[in-house]
Amino acid sequence: MKKSLLAAALIAPFLTGCVIAVSDGEAETHWAGKNSSSWQAHHKNNREAISELTMDSSYQSVLTQLKTPNFTELLKKDDDVYQVLFYVTHSKHSDSKTTKDECTPLVFKNDKLVGIGDTALSMIAH
Repeated sequence: MKKSLLAAALIAPFLTGCVIAVSDGEAETHWAGKNSSSWQAHHKNNREAISELTMDSSYQSVLTQLKTPNFTELLKKDDDVYQVLFYVTHSKHSDSKTTKDECTPLVFKNDKLVGIGDTALSMIAH
């Protein structure tokens, strides 16, 4: 019993990280570790990376730079294929769930970045 408690006490400091569970329109995010504001750093990093993107960047290059998005959408309209990647950039609720309204959408048309933000997203909705 004492050995189990000692082993648990020695391992506990190394058991920190991020877990994301994605569901319908929401992603649950639990941040752990010494820095309780690591979610804020993650949002800031996403905002900085997005601000450095250039128009006509390839879908794959953006995905390589920003990694896995919080949400994705795919749409074919006429002969064009639209892909939308949503990255969390600002929390509105402190409920540990990420929703699309807390994300910045990146809009791709035929694998090229054609817009960033809600205005760009609304352009393909019509």
